[in-house]
Amino acid sequence: MDGRAGGGRVALVTGAGSGIGAAVASALLEAGWRVALAGRRAARLEETARRAGDAGGRALAVAADVADPASVEALFGAVADRWGRLDLLVNNAGVFGAPAPVEDFAVEEWRRVVDTNLTGAFLCARAAFRMMREQDPRGGRIINNGSLSAHTPRPRSVAYTASKHAVTGLTKSLSLEGRPYGIACGQIDVGNAATEMTGGFAAGALQADGSVRAEPVMAAGHVAEAVLYMAGLPPEANVQFMTVMATAMPSFVGRG
Repeated sequence: MDGRAGGGRVALVTGAGSGIGAAVASALLEAGWRVALAGRRAARLEETARRAGDAGGRALAVAADVADPASVEALFGAVADRWGRLDLLVNNAGVFGAPAPVEDFAVEEWRRVVDTNLTGAFLCARAAFRMMREQDPRGGRIINNGSLSAHTPRPRSVAYTASKHAVTGLTKSLSLEGRPYGIACGQIDVGNAATEMTGGFAAGALQADGSVRAEPVMAAGHVAEAVLYMAGLPPEANVQFMTVMATAMPSFVGRG
């Protein structure tokens, strides 16, 4: 069997209603996985399932807010009720936040970004651990969406950058604590995938030197292919960190 094929395994993808999450969920469905689609807008989740055609019959759409502990518990309860196990969690849900200089960045916006990007990833990982350590066969895999901002900031993105740096620490902690249970955790750091969040980059994005420059983007499907590779590895192997980016994007390799 192709190592990327689902073989009836169960995945949960957060932020599955658009962008990278929708691309990843669709790719997993097409590869034979059973996939729970999580996001705040039920209609967008249903659309992701419909776009998968016949494979969408293996999807479960669950409206959920990853920053809300009760909502996360209900989400994982729905997965357990439907399939009885979880083999893969893709922690993808995230928001960029309203750009602003540090001195003007609103506390409410800081909390919204951190609650979604970091606390949401933690809550989902915690629930996944509880399922994966008890199921038979035991174990599973978690893939966190880190972003290039886990390494290098954009101007006026203090909350997003801080949250994504923290996701790297979360990934390492999950990798360490998952060892006794056969739970692997890796992180994919994405640069300039063409999504709603990056929609303005091709027209012009603020650079570190204060200039505004158009930036190249890549199809979100390339990220989905990378996630499929990570998800398809056998339990004894793990991609700890992977970077997938538009080849000529500025401000990551080199100065700018």
